[in-house]
Formats: sequence, C-alpha cells, structure tokens
Amino acid sequence: MKRMIAFGAVGVAAVFLAGTAFMVLRGEDDAYASCRSSQVAGGDIGGPFELVNGAGETVTDADVISEPALIYFGYTSCPDVCPLDVDRNAAATEILDERGQSITPVFITVDPERDTPEVVGDFAEVMHPRMVGLTGSPEQVKAASQAYRTYYKAHPADENGEYLVDHSTFSYLVMPEEGVVDFFRREVRPEQMAESIGCFLDQS
Repeated sequence: MKRMIAFGAVGVAAVFLAGTAFMVLRGEDDAYASCRSSQVAGGDIGGPFELVNGAGETVTDADVISEPALIYFGYTSCPDVCPLDVDRNAAATEILDERGQSITPVFITVDPERDTPEVVGDFAEVMHPRMVGLTGSPEQVKAASQAYRTYYKAHPADENGEYLVDHSTFSYLVMPEEGVVDFFRREVRPEQMAESIGCFLDQS
C-alpha cells in the first residue's frame, strides 16, 4: 500500500470550477442516487479524448475506459499534492480489489513537456500495476482537460528549468458508455472513496 516516492520539482494544486462544473441535478430515474453524497454530480463533464500511453501508443477514451475508471489530472514532478492524491486513488483501487470489484485508475498529465510516455508509464506502474498513465501533445492534453473541465497553468521556469503547475485536483469516476457519474475531492479518504465507488459498481 505504500507507494510514496519523490518526484522532484514543486507543485501547487488549485481547485477550479468547484460548485459550477457539477451543478446538474439528477432526476428520480438516477440509478445511482443512493450512492451520491449530494444531489449534484456529473453534468456535462468528460468526453472523447486521444492521448498517448506509457508504451507510446495513441489511445482513445474507449480504449482506456473499458471498465469503470478513476481519472485524475496531475503531473509527475509534483512533490506533494499529486503523489498523495494518486496514492489515495491507488489505495482505494486496492481496497476494491480485495472486495472483488475492479476499476482502472488513470493518471493524465497536465505537463506534457516533461511527462513523456516513459515518464507517465513509470509513474503509473509504481503507483498501481493496473494504473494507466497518459500524456500527449500539448493540444491533446488541453483537449482532454477541457473535456473534463479541469484547470492547469504552468508557472515560468526557474534558472534550473524547473517550474510549478497549478491544477485542479478532482478525481472522476467514469463508467463506460455513461461518462462521469461522480467526483471526489482530495480530502476524501481511500476507505470512503472505495465505499462510494463500490456502491456505484453494485448499481451498474
């Protein structure tokens, strides 16, 4: 369960569009109503993307989200926020594995300049053997970020070429052919996340 390693550089997380991106009320036909902690979730969030995996292969959202997936946008050089969040997601995935429930944890970089396919592949493998690391061209990453309404902004590099990237820190639960069904803030613990996701899997 301990995958914490140092990834260098410095990172700052920014919460973006909280309270607006997910303000879509679900009706009585919502099959997942009993699984939600509130009455707002989902909405016009998520959509098609084309990115590059750790093997250097171009993949689409259909390739990656072949089972329920937990998607997080971050960057591997982040020293604190991203490793903690991704580790939390991996821990929740392991709890679900122990219960006989499977999801695919996904890490999408917002720093394609430094996060090559090899870098995101290694990062994902360290965190969880089933985690998928994705990168791409700046245009591909921007399109994926926009689809999920995430925010990121790189700071100017210092004299050593290092820089921060501000970014939103939501984790999105995405169901195949359904899209985003819920999201998790970074303060949610692995046990809470697994319990909530398990409910969605039971209802799907």
